[in-house]
Amino acid sequence: MAAWRVPDCAGAGLFGCQTVRVQNFAFSLTEEHKQFRDAVRQFAEERVAPHAARVDRDEVFPWESYRACSDMGLPGLPFPAEYGGSGADMVTQAIAAEELARVCASTSVTMLVTKLGMIPLMYWGTDELQRKYLSKVATGEAQASYCLSEADAGSDVAAMRCRAVRDGDDYVITGTKYWITNAGVSDTYTVFAKTDPGAGHRGISCFLVEAGWGVKIAKLEHKMGLRASPTGEVVFEDVRVPAANRIGEEGDGFRIAMHTLDRSRPTIGAQAVGIAQGAIDYAAGYMRERKAFGKPIADLQGLRFMIADMAMRTEAARTLVYRACSIVDAGDPDGELAMVGAMAKCFASDTAMAVATDAVQLLGGYGYTTDVPVERFMRDAKITQIYEGTNQIQRVVIAKKLLG
Repeated sequence: MAAWRVPDCAGAGLFGCQTVRVQNFAFSLTEEHKQFRDAVRQFAEERVAPHAARVDRDEVFPWESYRACSDMGLPGLPFPAEYGGSGADMVTQAIAAEELARVCASTSVTMLVTKLGMIPLMYWGTDELQRKYLSKVATGEAQASYCLSEADAGSDVAAMRCRAVRDGDDYVITGTKYWITNAGVSDTYTVFAKTDPGAGHRGISCFLVEAGWGVKIAKLEHKMGLRASPTGEVVFEDVRVPAANRIGEEGDGFRIAMHTLDRSRPTIGAQAVGIAQGAIDYAAGYMRERKAFGKPIADLQGLRFMIADMAMRTEAARTLVYRACSIVDAGDPDGELAMVGAMAKCFASDTAMAVATDAVQLLGGYGYTTDVPVERFMRDAKITQIYEGTNQIQRVVIAKKLLG
């Protein structure tokens, strides 16, 4: 916290001579952040971008890109050093998500979803569970999924039907989870299930389930975007889970789920910013090369205004994302993470969709073909408005904070 005082009370007006407390959030990147951005951008262009169009077209997991990310240590960014991670701050994590999404949003989400699946373990898991699982995901040896949504329980989490029944030293989990990112690839699934069906959202508990314990993948979706990131229906048929693999106490699941999403949404905003930046960069390069009426279309004022607006919105989104990340790093001292995180995710994803759409327009007919990546950016941008809470839900969160 930094203190600011009106100098000598001169012109203090309504402030009088009181001291005003303001939150000291740094929005400028450090030199280390800038060097990290440069390194990840070069890495992404050399090791990830060459695979992006192919894995999107073929709907296959981007294993080459994932292994390259693991070699660079990117999966370990969110995790504590004691488990083989980097313990990086949230802004650093956002930069990585952004730079990967700038060339391949599917690769970006492979990094983000494992962190999402492990946030409950990092914050609410026992030391024993952390020792057992975190080191594997930090090194890229293992991946994780987050199993919250169901066919009739997306935004309405309390409506879930997945059950976890205590049986001695185990729980038996039965139910189906939908829209699960990394389905069939992940080694662990963080599952939310009802332990007390009559208690509404207070009857939900959280469990860490290994894939080999009987987890089944019923089907994988064929999606408009993020086509190289598998999304599927995950089935639990009497899957026996040790009680030691419960995260938190019985009934803590809803609270864990919501706090997890609060801490994850800023990096979804970063992913959206990366998609938008990729669209801007490609469109700007095209505008400098493409000629019409005897000169580059970059000289046409109407088009210059379009890309200027695209850049302004993207930079505003980036700043809001970094602010939300800074709040996470600070430990949310003023209880504003839920609102600011919702703002960051909502504004950044709306921006990504608008910017990618304008990039397609700037390229004209070429933008509508798969020969150039902007149509992929446009398809990938759409999901950022939907997953980890639709943007309509984000507006509900924001309004509730403002209005009660």
